[in-house]
Amino acid sequence: MRQSLQLKIGQQLTMTPQLQQAIRLLQLSSLDLQAEIQDALDNNPLLEVESEQSQDSDNADHVNSSHKDDSQRETSDVIKTQEMPEDLPVDSTWDDTYSSSTPVNGAASSNKSYDGDYEVYQGSTSESLQDHLIWQMQLSHFSEEDTAIGEAIIEAIDDNGYLTADIDDIIESVRLPEVGEEEVCMVLKRIQHFDPVGVGARTVSECLAIQLQQLDDRTPFKDDALTLVCDHMDLLGNRDFRNIQRKLKLTEGDLREVMRLIQQMHPHPGEQIAQQEVEYVVPDVAVMKKNGRWVVELNPDSVPKLKVNEEYAALSKAAKSSADSQYIKNHTQEARWFIKSLESRNETLLKVANCIVQRQQGFFEYGEEAMKPMVLNDVAEAVEMHESTISRVTTQKFLHCPRGIFELKYFFSSHVSTEGGGECSSTAIRALIKKLVAAENRSKPLSDSKIAELIAEQGIKVARRTIAKYRESLNIPSSSQRKSLL
Repeated sequence: MRQSLQLKIGQQLTMTPQLQQAIRLLQLSSLDLQAEIQDALDNNPLLEVESEQSQDSDNADHVNSSHKDDSQRETSDVIKTQEMPEDLPVDSTWDDTYSSSTPVNGAASSNKSYDGDYEVYQGSTSESLQDHLIWQMQLSHFSEEDTAIGEAIIEAIDDNGYLTADIDDIIESVRLPEVGEEEVCMVLKRIQHFDPVGVGARTVSECLAIQLQQLDDRTPFKDDALTLVCDHMDLLGNRDFRNIQRKLKLTEGDLREVMRLIQQMHPHPGEQIAQQEVEYVVPDVAVMKKNGRWVVELNPDSVPKLKVNEEYAALSKAAKSSADSQYIKNHTQEARWFIKSLESRNETLLKVANCIVQRQQGFFEYGEEAMKPMVLNDVAEAVEMHESTISRVTTQKFLHCPRGIFELKYFFSSHVSTEGGGECSSTAIRALIKKLVAAENRSKPLSDSKIAELIAEQGIKVARRTIAKYRESLNIPSSSQRKSLL
């Protein structure tokens, strides 16, 4: 075997630390990005938040800039940006491409143009259902023995307000020789009349009965409602109103009043106290209509404007030791790379959001029913980026518009063929289902087959099983479960 030297020319993408940082920032949500920025500010003395005075000065410079630059901003609907991460430059030539500070609204607008109204979360205090019940027990006259029983009962109550343990289990957990079933039932009855009334019930029937018993005896149809929830809960669950009328000897009008009284009760009393923790999001972009056009702007509150501290950066030339000089240079370079990564993230996000808004203008004008089918590849081809980049940009990124706050991924959906050879978004079909169900006759709710027929009349052919799948995804019960006299 002969050994020889050969020269080959090829191309390869090197994942430099700067490129890895840019990719990571691209896929972070606003809240995670703010934490990342704060961490960078804490660790890099050359990086700082631009003050309002310097921002106002920059804005004045923008106003006095050339007419050519102004006209380019006004006539361009899609901001020219580099793709992240495929075409992201990774060398020092970025200094020629980007400025030394992070733009808030890219080339589309200044940070003063956005007037979105967002509430700032200041923190909150919360109380669990167990804490609320123990607080009431401490204000009541409970003996030490009853307190021990009460704590065991309260510990076994779930977030819905129901007792999840048997009486025998509670007796065993108390571990007091003189405690029996009678003592536990007596304490349980007292707790069941705590706020919210009905907490500690073992069944829905018992829960509703406890709440009905609290009503004034002069309340119309109270006795009939108690009889219904105690003796005929199975018929009520199956919505068998004819048999209920026959067994209770009520007219349809009287049964309607009984049902109205029962519906005033809370089948899950614990939910009134044990509120789920609210998740807060910061919108990344805002969409508003200006001069008859839908305009996309970055939310200036989501990302602070950063800059390099030029005074510290200039100290590298006057440093007495080479170590000090190198330290300042390294941190200066890191600060510039971080700022450029943020700029690229903002521009990419704005470019993708612009494309989504242009394709889904029907949604912003008329709502979900006008949503068009769209997949990642559609946007990727339009903005000349890879699908993976679009996926990163739209994950955990939120859009604020007059119709509410939506994740960017919400605007992507599969399609269903129509009779005319066109396509209809699955999101639009779900909206039609909700609209039809909301307008149906409660005494004769629409079946899945009937809904499919009504949608077919609008030129959209959807199978019954598809309607059932979309209905379940919307948490809409079946027609038999939706049946009601009210």
